[in-house]
Amino acid sequence: MGAICCKPEVIDFDGPVDLYHFYLLRAVGKGAFGKVRVVQHKQTKDLYALKYINKAKCIKMRAVSNIIQERRLLEEIDSPFVCNLRYAFQDDENMFMVLDLMLGGDLRFHLDRTGNMSEDVVRFYVAELALGLDYLHRLQIVHRDLKPDNVLLDEKGHAHLTDFNIAVHFSPRRPLTSIAGSMAYMAPEVLTKRGYLSSVDWWSLGVVAYELLFGRRPFRGKTNSALTHSILNDRCTFPENVETIVSRETVSCIKSLLERDPRKRLGCRSGIDEFKTHPWFASIDWPALEAKTVTPPFEPDSKKANFDATHELEELLLEDNPLKAKKRNGNADFDALPPEMRQMEEHFLPFDHLKQRRKSYFRASSHGNERISQISSTTHTLQDQPLSETAQPGTEVGRLTPIPSQIRTRSISPSGSANGSSSGYGVERYSEKDQLSVPPASATSVVGSSQKQYSPLSQQQFGAMELNAKVVIRLNRSSLM
Repeated sequence: MGAICCKPEVIDFDGPVDLYHFYLLRAVGKGAFGKVRVVQHKQTKDLYALKYINKAKCIKMRAVSNIIQERRLLEEIDSPFVCNLRYAFQDDENMFMVLDLMLGGDLRFHLDRTGNMSEDVVRFYVAELALGLDYLHRLQIVHRDLKPDNVLLDEKGHAHLTDFNIAVHFSPRRPLTSIAGSMAYMAPEVLTKRGYLSSVDWWSLGVVAYELLFGRRPFRGKTNSALTHSILNDRCTFPENVETIVSRETVSCIKSLLERDPRKRLGCRSGIDEFKTHPWFASIDWPALEAKTVTPPFEPDSKKANFDATHELEELLLEDNPLKAKKRNGNADFDALPPEMRQMEEHFLPFDHLKQRRKSYFRASSHGNERISQISSTTHTLQDQPLSETAQPGTEVGRLTPIPSQIRTRSISPSGSANGSSSGYGVERYSEKDQLSVPPASATSVVGSSQKQYSPLSQQQFGAMELNAKVVIRLNRSSLM
């Protein structure tokens, strides 16, 4: 008898994107909301980062609206200094976001290995991040969680913002008041809950610059209460030998970013123009920087894995339900799904950057050109949520509130029928991350596509990810700084 041969499944690249369109490669990141794998598009051969979030875990953590909000924000964003969204889709178990792949690792990864960075390197990163933040702020988006962990380098060494889990639209007429982000990088106006806009991102940039230069943060405390007191009251001090480490212009820039009065803080008055005229950036060719024709001062080693190899081993050895492409259940009763599942089906919409134009899901205000997040507009404050003295690393607390009726739109179910939703929930995440335990490198951050073609098993890019690598539980040195 002849052997029975199963025909490989025919992939319809002209149809809606799904997991069958990609080769699944290395696992490179893990965090509270999901995991990240390197994937390769089977048709174009482009490499990307696949961020996937288990629906059941997402519901358990009350993070459904955060993921939907992140997905919507990313569809609007298209910047050379951001990890951009390329595809989005879902199956019965997971939500997927395919983003630019950054093979250079995150700044936390490199800071852990070097202890600190030179003035020229930090100036370059701060300038590129300032361009990225200025782009977001012009869209009236505030990131709220800028830190070394959320800055990824591409293979050439350019910096990119990532992790928009708690990013939101803001309106000058309606300041945000919720406490969100990583406490060590929070601006004073976040902690006082008196209302804030995009100014908080510039403060965080100052903390990041200080940490990269000196290997520790400007404000520290052994408890959340002590850290809060330090951020609100302590003077920003520098090492005694600072003159031998950095220039006076460097100190001036950091002090301007760490100005407690947002009205006087660098970047808060006229955005990127203030950076272009600051003496510290006199050597920066801004047009060339924006065009990415400037050679970065540091180029990651492409022959090494610039991320934690233990994620790959965890995926292989500890994962009960390994990721694989699955057909959707077309017979599922949409109306019988729990409210959160219906919310994901209705509002985590598919996206294909090759077939769709980017758009904003945030309506224009009737009072002018201000735009307000349709999810966060009714949940922008969690005033009765006090800071915890014993907050655990990565703890995320949220409150479910009804989604405004204007976004309860009809949509097409997986079976192709139109469905309506009778209810939904919206949440703005409240984050209490203990400053003593910064999340591991890569967290749920993506590690963006260089748009080059690689073979599915490129050893040049992933040679250091062999299975015989030692399993190292890496203690984050920054947690003690």
